[in-house]
Amino acid sequence: MGFYIVFILGGCLLLYRMIWEAFLNKVSRHELFFSDFPDSFGQVSIFFISDIHRRVISDKIIVDVLGKADIVIIGGDLTEKGVPMKRVRENIEKLKKLGPVYFVWGNNDYEVDYRKLDVILLESGVKILYNTSVTFESGSGDKISLLGVDDLNQNLDRIDFALMDAEKDSFKILASHYPDIVKKVAYEHGIHLVLSGHTHGGQIHIFGYSPYERGKLKVLKNTTLLISNGYGTTTLPLRLGAPAECHLITLKKG
Repeated sequence: MGFYIVFILGGCLLLYRMIWEAFLNKVSRHELFFSDFPDSFGQVSIFFISDIHRRVISDKIIVDVLGKADIVIIGGDLTEKGVPMKRVRENIEKLKKLGPVYFVWGNNDYEVDYRKLDVILLESGVKILYNTSVTFESGSGDKISLLGVDDLNQNLDRIDFALMDAEKDSFKILASHYPDIVKKVAYEHGIHLVLSGHTHGGQIHIFGYSPYERGKLKVLKNTTLLISNGYGTTTLPLRLGAPAECHLITLKKG
């Protein structure tokens, strides 16, 4: 009898832990140095959030990041099937308090009426990066290009188009829902940083094992890759070993 009580108690504690990890409001902070980061920008801070899915963005995150980010990037899966568009609008309005918002499509964004989502994004003033880029220029003429590619899962990604749209000699950042985009990034492209999500960091690790690795920052030969655990979940609101997160990334010369 005592064994069963311990077993049930242990199960309840594990379930509590999984729910707690799924609904964390953690802002992971990263300070990244690049030898060729343009001097005249000083530093640039990016708030990156991916895989929101069904969650409502907590006001705690907005208060924590307010005044600290220059731009906001949504790395796909802003929503999924069954999420009210009202909630999507509310999440966008919260993110707009932090700075100008940029968006790349994820696979779950195409589950909904994506034309309606497209309209909401445009009406909200969100810049959608459909295999395109935007360029930021300092007073000294230095340039940073933010590139974004469409859904890799549907073969809609065209990194070549995004590169053609970017300033050739700029410091380049690429946003893609999928970390696998790095397989298409060549060293010659000059893409310094890739921001991605999609995998949820494996979401649930049993005895340390999951089909996907935990979110992390990886320095590769061709670029630097950030894989986010993501903010929300799909199917079950449970996590284990890959807690929910979003990111405040500061880029500097060094």
